[in-house]
Amino acid sequence: MDERRRAPGPRNAPEPAAVTAPGGEPGLLASRLVYDGRIVRLVLDTVRFPDGSTGELEVVRHSGAAAVLPLLDEAAASDPRIRLLRQYRHAADGSLIEVPAGRPERPGEAWEACARRELEEEAGLVAERLAFLTTIYTTPGFTDERIHLFLAERVSPGQTARDDDEFIEFVDMPLSRALEWIRDGQIVDAKTICTLLYASRYILTRLR
Repeated sequence: MDERRRAPGPRNAPEPAAVTAPGGEPGLLASRLVYDGRIVRLVLDTVRFPDGSTGELEVVRHSGAAAVLPLLDEAAASDPRIRLLRQYRHAADGSLIEVPAGRPERPGEAWEACARRELEEEAGLVAERLAFLTTIYTTPGFTDERIHLFLAERVSPGQTARDDDEFIEFVDMPLSRALEWIRDGQIVDAKTICTLLYASRYILTRLR
């Protein structure tokens, strides 16, 4: 794995203009705003499909987010301890085990800066080093949300600062246990599963 990889630049999901896809190619033909909320925008897009037909699709536009897995031990450790969060999620009807994550604080905020801020605000940690892992689409069937995944190393205590609707508990454990929790269904959050699996491979590659 190339440690020189960098996170993509900021992407704050502007609403597409109503334009005609060129040359009969698949793409957006028109877009109508249905709802503009605090976190998401719901639009009704008229699109041309690959077979030339057209139709309407409901699309949730999202600013994107950064997620970060903090290592409490050196990455050289065979089974480093990590910090996860137990967080209440209304949409999931209860609490989930997750990596720290969040949206940009302002348009144009760099993803690494977003990850560092969320790491301190949610997990109470400051990282000396952040390694970019990869970027994922969360649910491309109806949203353009992308999450940029990071690994935090050489962490030290910081100051938490949580929103009024954030109810969080720290869950510290060895990485191996977190992977077991994925296998037995205790960890079901998609961004967290992706981050843990990618980070475990990243660490294994560095130990070779």
